[in-house]
Amino acid sequence: MAEARIDQLGLDPNQKAGKLSGGQQAQLALTLAVAKRPQLLILDEPVASLDPLARREFLQILMETVAEDAVSVVLSSHLVADLERVCDYLIVLVASRVQLAGPVEELLAQHHRLIGERRDPATLPSNQEVIESSHTERQSTILIRTTDPILDPAWTVEEVGLEDLVLAYMGQAASLARQARPTLGLLT
Repeated sequence: MAEARIDQLGLDPNQKAGKLSGGQQAQLALTLAVAKRPQLLILDEPVASLDPLARREFLQILMETVAEDAVSVVLSSHLVADLERVCDYLIVLVASRVQLAGPVEELLAQHHRLIGERRDPATLPSNQEVIESSHTERQSTILIRTTDPILDPAWTVEEVGLEDLVLAYMGQAASLARQARPTLGLLT
């Protein structure tokens, strides 16, 4: 299986791994890991140093492996756009704490961006959890989580992409951490 994959990738089996490009090294590492036929594959930032084309190729082969060999993959990455294409379950960690977890499709369906006339987020219905809000003098943009329909016609409701969702939860956690920090005072 490994030999077939190396041939498919167009790699020279006689070439030393250290002389391959970053993308080729990543593909070779994936090939060697998958050739052992694991039930679970844990990948930590496997595409972080790859160019966009090499990332796409790596993730495509990873998805083929998942489909063909029924391998479960735990993939950690800061490249959220790549995760949206390949992951079906998401866990957002900030400072080693789970901020959000669930099936990607469900999480995206539960989150919405509301845009409308400036409004205090505290006035939203109790079934709409405010994750993030920003305001201009005349407009509010609020990211909410709810499983109920949004009935207020004053809002323009937009879908939220995975990257915006992840960044909102990361920002929420960072904001809460800043609020919890003790402040230093100066005694005179």
